[in-house]
Amino acid sequence: MAESARPSSLNPSIAARLKRDEHGLLPAVTQQFDTGEVLMVGWMDDEALHRTLHSGRATYWSRSRGEYWVKGATSGHQQWVRSVALDCDADTVLVRVDQVGPACHTGDRTCFDAHMLDAVVGERPAASHDDGAHD
Repeated sequence: MAESARPSSLNPSIAARLKRDEHGLLPAVTQQFDTGEVLMVGWMDDEALHRTLHSGRATYWSRSRGEYWVKGATSGHQQWVRSVALDCDADTVLVRVDQVGPACHTGDRTCFDAHMLDAVVGERPAASHDDGAHD
């Protein structure tokens, strides 16, 4: 569990829970708040999470540029925060936003619609009439 490498104003009780990678980062899955559409995955350190929680705008750490970026600051394709949650292991953040325009740098609505992979589609079995719990 790496500490954030950069200074942060994040609440210490939240910071203590986070499980970061060796660079002090954790993935941030960004989702459209009303449709559930997954828009993108970015990276946050403690300070990016702090800024996201306190500004109402999704803020990420750019691994390539080595700096913070507020989504849409230059493109106009802002992400207005609706909620932020940690997963059960505290190693991923879910940011639900109201997305303005496309979320992907390619101009697509989502970063997940350009490269669909062939996959076998699973079919859930019909519900049994057994009241017992199953694993």
